[in-house]
Amino acid sequence: MAYKIAFYGDDFTGSTDALETLEEMGLDTILFTEVPTLEQLTAFGDKRAIGIAGMTRTLPTGKIEQQLKKVFELFSAIDVKHIHYKVCSTFDSSPEVGSIGKAVDVGAAAFSAQLIPLVVGAPYLGRFCAFGNLFARMGTGQEGEVFRLDRHPSMSKHPVTPAEESDLRRHLAQQTHKKIGLVDVTQLDRLDAPAIIREMDEREQTEVVLFDATTEPHLERIGEVLDGLSIRHQPLFSVGSSAVSKALCAAWKKAGVLSPRTEWPSLRPAKPLLVLSGSGSVVTGRQIAYAMTNGFKGVAIDGVELATNPDTYDISAITEEVLRHMQEGHSVIIHTSIGPDDSRMKKTQQVLRKRGLTALEISGYTASLYGKTLAQIADQVIQASRVERLVIAGGDTSSLFARHLGIEAVEMVAPVVPGAPLCRIHAKKTHIQGMTINFKGGQVGGLDYFLRMERGS
Repeated sequence: MAYKIAFYGDDFTGSTDALETLEEMGLDTILFTEVPTLEQLTAFGDKRAIGIAGMTRTLPTGKIEQQLKKVFELFSAIDVKHIHYKVCSTFDSSPEVGSIGKAVDVGAAAFSAQLIPLVVGAPYLGRFCAFGNLFARMGTGQEGEVFRLDRHPSMSKHPVTPAEESDLRRHLAQQTHKKIGLVDVTQLDRLDAPAIIREMDEREQTEVVLFDATTEPHLERIGEVLDGLSIRHQPLFSVGSSAVSKALCAAWKKAGVLSPRTEWPSLRPAKPLLVLSGSGSVVTGRQIAYAMTNGFKGVAIDGVELATNPDTYDISAITEEVLRHMQEGHSVIIHTSIGPDDSRMKKTQQVLRKRGLTALEISGYTASLYGKTLAQIADQVIQASRVERLVIAGGDTSSLFARHLGIEAVEMVAPVVPGAPLCRIHAKKTHIQGMTINFKGGQVGGLDYFLRMERGS
């Protein structure tokens, strides 16, 4: 089995973003929730790209190496040209948690990488990197105001990894001792790929090279550079957002070795729709509120009770309420928070702080708790009622939800909004095997996101 690219995503919603990018560009891809066995790889032997959805974005730095060693051992053992450590397009990380620098160091050792490309700007998602600084649109896609990352209304207030520095070189330098260089927009505009590679060769001891990216042509040029580098560095280990895959696929398309997919099945209506949200983002909060004013029923998770009594928390009343609403024909959103100002978040954090947990520990604990609880509720609802489509909101919650529900792998069915495709589940549980599911990151989608998922297109 030979692959064009293998990737590891540092959270689940980011992994489905990379899955979508590859599929849209014509590469059949399978995304696993754990490191696959040889039997699993053989079962999907027709794929040209594979991914593993991880959750290193929320892990303490000391635990990241242990997770990545297993993944990189697999990637070293297969026939693959490019290896991609996929991070969020807003570069969520810090020296203490989700350290991208630590992933860079582990990958450099695993693949004997002397030069590691870093590509974060993703114009198609509303993420722009200029002269090393990252800018992000409020939301994703083509609508909304663009902010420098450290002034972004949402990312600058992230509860665990707030964006305090927009210069990605300075940000990453807090997490690794490797020397970080830059290929800026002026070089991308005036030089072809061979010339850029020559300039990179002339630099002294540059170990990580950040590429600016503000336009689609920039990504194509970057892809040509990466493919050129892979001739002498194979496999080539790169780090970045789904822009890494987008850039490579654009270069392969230009070279005539890849044809983008243009036809997809239409998105059928799915009412009642079941949405499970563990997200505390501003964007998701607005989407939940909008859906509830347009016919959706909301069912709240009591975070304080759940955190106080995690082993005895009774989900039966929640399940019964969800089933009642669905039997009446209503779509339902089960939520742990409606935006970052929801009092449940603050009260739950207070309970956990009294136990002596740090802010980092609280984030990991609540993500695990919400992912498991929401999966248990979904499992019971699916067994008791006809559910065609699930939507899971929240990157940290999604990773744990997928594992607790028993999802082994997903394949893309169709695009919905950039970064959040509709997928089909592969699982041993017969009642979820073949279901469709959508994983939505906190910053993804417009105000009517959940209504679109219900109504189809």
